[in-house]
Amino acid sequence: MAWDFRTDPETERELEWIREMVAEIELLDLVRLRMSRQQWKAVTQPLKDAVKARGLWAAHLDPDLGGGGFGQLRLALMHEILGRTTSAPAIFGNQAPDSGNSELLAVGANPEQRKRWLDPLLEGQVTSCFALTEPHIASSDPTSITTAARRDGDDWVINGHKWFASNASAADFLLVFAVTDPEAQRHRRASMFVVERGTPGLNIVRDVPTMHHPYEPAVHFPGGGHAEVLFEDCRVPHENLIGEPGDAFLLAQRRLNGGRIHHAMRWVGQCRRAFDMLCERAVSRQLKGAPLGDRQLIQQMITKSNIEIEAFRLLTLRAAWTWDNEGPKAARQAVSEIKYWGAQILHDVIDRAIQIHGALGYSADLPLEEMYRTARNFRISDGADEVHIEQVAKMILKRYTPVEGYPTEHIPTRKAEAERKYAAFLDVPAPVPA
Repeated sequence: MAWDFRTDPETERELEWIREMVAEIELLDLVRLRMSRQQWKAVTQPLKDAVKARGLWAAHLDPDLGGGGFGQLRLALMHEILGRTTSAPAIFGNQAPDSGNSELLAVGANPEQRKRWLDPLLEGQVTSCFALTEPHIASSDPTSITTAARRDGDDWVINGHKWFASNASAADFLLVFAVTDPEAQRHRRASMFVVERGTPGLNIVRDVPTMHHPYEPAVHFPGGGHAEVLFEDCRVPHENLIGEPGDAFLLAQRRLNGGRIHHAMRWVGQCRRAFDMLCERAVSRQLKGAPLGDRQLIQQMITKSNIEIEAFRLLTLRAAWTWDNEGPKAARQAVSEIKYWGAQILHDVIDRAIQIHGALGYSADLPLEEMYRTARNFRISDGADEVHIEQVAKMILKRYTPVEGYPTEHIPTRKAEAERKYAAFLDVPAPVPA
């Protein structure tokens, strides 16, 4: 029987190196907003070179594509550490949206497209965007998108309105989800296109202010924010179509599911960082002559948070293990579970850490307030809570068969069956109801 919670020594050595690197990145993040994009690139390039020399760059992809071929489980352990600070994934070539876009291109692009867009993306020479969400439709149902592309000779002409297109204002190219055959089956209506920066008709309207970046200037350093984008007779060559017409849903699903495991393990890392701050405060802050940690309400916060983090971590590692051993389809339910439940746990643990720090936790003198604002997004992005709740429930209920009459566990019915089967052994009379 194979049942092992240990990490092999070689992987543990790599994880320890990653911990040391991330500790340096945490320090660097404190002055990130004081750097221009050029300065940020200069200061982080040596760190990226060290990651590449270690063989940890873009580890989510197979070795023939320039990645480490780690598989989801090793990636999960790696992202648990990277998740402690915002900039770490980019320095390891695993940042969103580039990591998901590279997986999409690896699956859907032909050799010429890989050379043109995937290879520079993997080298960290360019950045990308994924443009799916639209402002006037429910993004939980991408079959209702209105952005459309029509064929015109050797070109496609795109018209539509996107927003929350992550990194669009800084990206060298966008992957755009657009309807090409409105009469096709729901999940074959849309296709995926590459639109390069500077293409006529591609208009970046603005970076949308969010809870994470409430003021527009803040989103410009050192990368792009969540942009509003207009496509106005935006003409791209047929060679910019990724895969076949109608493949967009298939490619997008491949992009999203693996990324949800990475996101979840980053949330575990964020939870742990917030939890460490919570516990440090509990043993350091005195109230009426005793540390806060002596108070039952604080002890409840600590115990509940620790159990929730550990349960979330194990559920995520199980999803990664299932993906590696049984394939993406077998992991679908577990992936939706961790996306929904993990976002809740992340929010709740950070909230408790803020509460125990009082006014200090609410202030920007600790990272908790930014962590809290960022965490609220995850109950919406990559599928809202309600979508994953519905999906998990449907998958579970498919395993059950409706019964007529009494439920399967109806005691009188089952007792009669037991009496028939074991009649030879029933010497004691049945009890008479009072």
